[in-house]
Amino acid sequence: MIDKNIDYYNKNADSFFEGSVKADMSEVRQRFLKYIPDGGKILDAGCGSGRDSKEFLDAGYDVVSFDASEEMCKRASKYIGKEVMNLRFEDISFNEEFDGIWACATLLHVPMDELPAMMKKLHNALKENGALYASFKYGEGTTFRGERKFSDFTEKSVIPLFEAAGFEIVSNIVGSDSRPGRESEKWVNVIGIAR
Repeated sequence: MIDKNIDYYNKNADSFFEGSVKADMSEVRQRFLKYIPDGGKILDAGCGSGRDSKEFLDAGYDVVSFDASEEMCKRASKYIGKEVMNLRFEDISFNEEFDGIWACATLLHVPMDELPAMMKKLHNALKENGALYASFKYGEGTTFRGERKFSDFTEKSVIPLFEAAGFEIVSNIVGSDSRPGRESEKWVNVIGIAR
């Protein structure tokens, strides 16, 4: 079965790379890194261009990166100078391996009915008190934007998703898109600690 979201990123890899690699996520990264020990192990889950993987690597963290789009993996691997695994969320089977998981604008493509099980998988991949950062487009329920399908949340509707998977939410902020020209788009940015 062809996944339309993955197909979209494969076909538009160059423009997506260029449009996202320079986005300034430093403020959100700093918020996340408060919960990660120096030199800790981070899983960049759905790394896209590799923008955040590169920042984490440059800051001395041990980073494992994956993306579902083969074409994005090629570009990200070249950009960060390290192999990016071609995996989908359902393929991961890590167990208590990471101090943190960075899922920036990636879980939003997991179908709504599959998200609870996926959140538990991510919880299992974290060490005790490990941190998960995830961001979702602001809205309610399943939406389509062009060819892509999204699972949208508000700062209220996202709470049960995290809590049911065993996360204690320590940061839940609505912010603007950091890509130039997209500032009017709103995002829910959540950090949860695995308990």
